[in-house]
Amino acid sequence: MIPKILLQKAEELEQKAAQVYPDLAPLAKQCFLNTMETTVTQLEDGSYFVITGDIPAMWLRDSAAQLKPYIKYAAQDEDLKHILKSVIEKHVYYVNLDPYSNAFNGKVLEKGYSEDDHSSFQSGWIWERKYEVDSLCASLYLSHEYYEVTKDKSIFTEEFRLMVQKIVDTFTVEQRHENSPYWFVRDHAWAPSDTLPMRGKGRPVNYTGMTWSGFRPSDDSCKFGYLIPANMMAVVALGYAVELLEAGYDDKELVERCKALQEDIRDGIEAYGIVDHPKYGKIYAYETDGFGNYNLMDDANSPSLLAIPYLGYKPADDPIYQNTRRFVLSEDNPYYFVGKVAKGIGSPHTPHRYIWHIGLTMQILTSTDPAEKKECLETIARTHAGTNFMHEGFDVDDPSQFTRPWFAWANTLFAQMLEQEVNNA
Repeated sequence: MIPKILLQKAEELEQKAAQVYPDLAPLAKQCFLNTMETTVTQLEDGSYFVITGDIPAMWLRDSAAQLKPYIKYAAQDEDLKHILKSVIEKHVYYVNLDPYSNAFNGKVLEKGYSEDDHSSFQSGWIWERKYEVDSLCASLYLSHEYYEVTKDKSIFTEEFRLMVQKIVDTFTVEQRHENSPYWFVRDHAWAPSDTLPMRGKGRPVNYTGMTWSGFRPSDDSCKFGYLIPANMMAVVALGYAVELLEAGYDDKELVERCKALQEDIRDGIEAYGIVDHPKYGKIYAYETDGFGNYNLMDDANSPSLLAIPYLGYKPADDPIYQNTRRFVLSEDNPYYFVGKVAKGIGSPHTPHRYIWHIGLTMQILTSTDPAEKKECLETIARTHAGTNFMHEGFDVDDPSQFTRPWFAWANTLFAQMLEQEVNNA
C-alpha cells in the first residue's frame, strides 16, 4: 500500500508540472511513485525491503537514494514513517553484519549474484561484496534526514550505535588499506572493472588521510583507491554521525573519533585530491592513489564530482568546484559525450556515447544557471523514448537505444529534481 501522503504529493506534482513544464508532466506522477510502486516490499516478518529496480537485491546506496524524495513527508504520514524506519533498521542490520558488502538479500540464500565471487567473508545475506565507501555513507545520510524530519529517537538503539562504530572502524582501517582484511575477486568477470586486481586487494595506495574504496557507485572497480567524491560524502556523513550520536547517546569517545576521522579525510582531499589543470585551473580529481597518480574524469553515478554541492561538501559557487564542473561538463572528461540529440555525462559502466538521465538530473540539481537547467529539462523531455520513465544510459544520437528501461533510482531522483524546480518556478 502506498502511503496517502505520497499519492497526494504525486498528484500535486503532476498538476504543477503541467503548468510549468508541460512536456514533463506525463513523467511526474509515475516517476515520483516508481520506487514505492515497484521496489518497496514488505517481507514475511513485517519489515520493509527495497530492491534497486530490475535486480532482486537491496543496495545500501540505491535504497537510500530511492527513498530520499519521500523523507521530507515522513512526519505527516505514519505509514510512510514506519516504512522508512524499517528500512533504516535493515541498513543497521546489514552494515553490522558486514560493512564491506554493497548489496544484500531479503532472506538468506545459498548464493548471491555470482558463484564466481571470492572474498574474505561470506554469508547467505550478501548479494554482492563490492566495497564502496558511499554505501556506508548512504546509511548515515538516510538516518540523519529521517531524524531531522521526524525527531524519532526510537531509531537510536544499541545496534544503531554499533553501526556508526562499525562505519568509523571500517573507514579508519581503510586509511591504511595494506592492513585491511578485505579482498574481492570475481572469476570470469565481464570486464576488468568487475573485479579487483592484485589478487583482490586493488592497486597499491599511499597514506593520505582519505579512506580507500574498492569500487565506485557504478559498481566498477576504482582505478586508484582514493575515490574523491566518495571521500567527500564520507566527510559530510561523519558530520551527520556526530549529530545523530549527540542526539541519541552519551558516547563522547565515538563522537571524537568521528570528528578526528572527518578532519583526516577532509585534509586528505584538499592536500591530495586537487590537480592544477592547464586549461581549467585547480580541479578535484576523480581518483588518486597518494603516489602522485590521478584519474581525471567523472561518472554519472552519484557521488560524483558534479554532485559536490548536492552531497553537501562544498557550495555550488566554490571556485574549485566551478572549475571542476567546467571540466566534467566538457569533452575533456572522457565520459562526457556530445551527440545529435543530447549531451551529458555517461559512465564506463555503459556503452560508449551513452549518457545517463541521473547525470542530466544532477546537472540541474547543482546548477545556478536558468538557461542550463532549461536545456537539460528539454533534453530529458525528448530522450525518454516515449516511456515516460528515466533510463540508465541512452545513445546521444538515438535515445531509443537505452539500457535498463526500469531504473528506480533515476526515476526518483528525477522526481525530486522536478518537484524542486516546479516549486521554485
